[in-house]
Amino acid sequence: MTEGLMSKAATMEVPIHGNGDSRRMGPSTTSEDDGLEQDLQQVMVSGPNLNETSIVSGGYGGTAEGIIPTSAMKGSSLHHQPHPAPPMTGEEAAARGVAVEKFDIMKKWGINTYKCTKQLLSERFGRGSRTVDLELETQIELLRDTKRKYECVLGLARALTNHFYSLVQTQHALADAFSDLSQKSPELQEEFGYNAETQKLLCKNGETLLGAVNFFVSSINTLVNKTMEDTLMTVKLYETARLEYDAYRTDLEEANLGPRDAGTFCRLEAAQANFHAHRAKYEKLRADVAVKLKFLEENKVKVMHKQLLLFHNAISAYFAGNQTQLEQTLKQFNIRLKSPGAEKPSWLEEQ
Repeated sequence: MTEGLMSKAATMEVPIHGNGDSRRMGPSTTSEDDGLEQDLQQVMVSGPNLNETSIVSGGYGGTAEGIIPTSAMKGSSLHHQPHPAPPMTGEEAAARGVAVEKFDIMKKWGINTYKCTKQLLSERFGRGSRTVDLELETQIELLRDTKRKYECVLGLARALTNHFYSLVQTQHALADAFSDLSQKSPELQEEFGYNAETQKLLCKNGETLLGAVNFFVSSINTLVNKTMEDTLMTVKLYETARLEYDAYRTDLEEANLGPRDAGTFCRLEAAQANFHAHRAKYEKLRADVAVKLKFLEENKVKVMHKQLLLFHNAISAYFAGNQTQLEQTLKQFNIRLKSPGAEKPSWLEEQ
């Protein structure tokens, strides 16, 4: 009977109120309840800390290999929580805008290059059509041919200058040699003397002629490598614009031949806008080329009329031995000769 009472007491439940106090069973159980409450408080105080509890993997009685500390889990979960992105500063926003702009430029350049390459290959293989201005194309081809011929004249004039400079230097050395021999050879002093004077006169006239030829070379070089080259640069821009115009014209024609639906309507509008923009650019450059070709022709005639007259008068006067006419020719064209051995003028003299 005593064992039954003990087992009954061991299995007895202790009800707990919502405020945590044990339900009083009667006056006789007060001391037992106080002892039980003290034991529970001791267990709670001496029990494991919730921050140091572990989760065991593998069930009851598992080894410590699968233990994951709760504190580590808390730290891991806090570490992987998404943080709000900080607001961009003005410099970062500007850099991002520049990057987007550069990307758009590269994208447009790539599309334009693809279309132009496709158009160029189509023209080369005879499958594509190209816009041709016969009158303008003839003038451009004539300009290129004229430039090649003027470059040939320029090269020959430079060669003449180099050869004639060598001749003048040889005459100068020969005059010095004759003068030296005239002093050391009394029996041939007169003969060496007038030969020395002749070579000195030829040397002086040759230097005058070199000044005229150098001026001729400089003017032809400016005409060929600056004036004509500037016009040909505009021609290259015009030819590039013509190729782009034909490429986007072909693109618009292909878009017009396609089906008309909601998807192709936007593509058709974009093709029309690109076509009109490149047509305006093509027409503007065509007008610029026509104006530059006209002005170039007028300038070329004016420059060459002056330079050819100078070259003719200087050469004729030199080989005729007319020193006075040769000097007047240089004065007529405002050519100043640099005296032998003269130093470069100071900046004050050049003002």
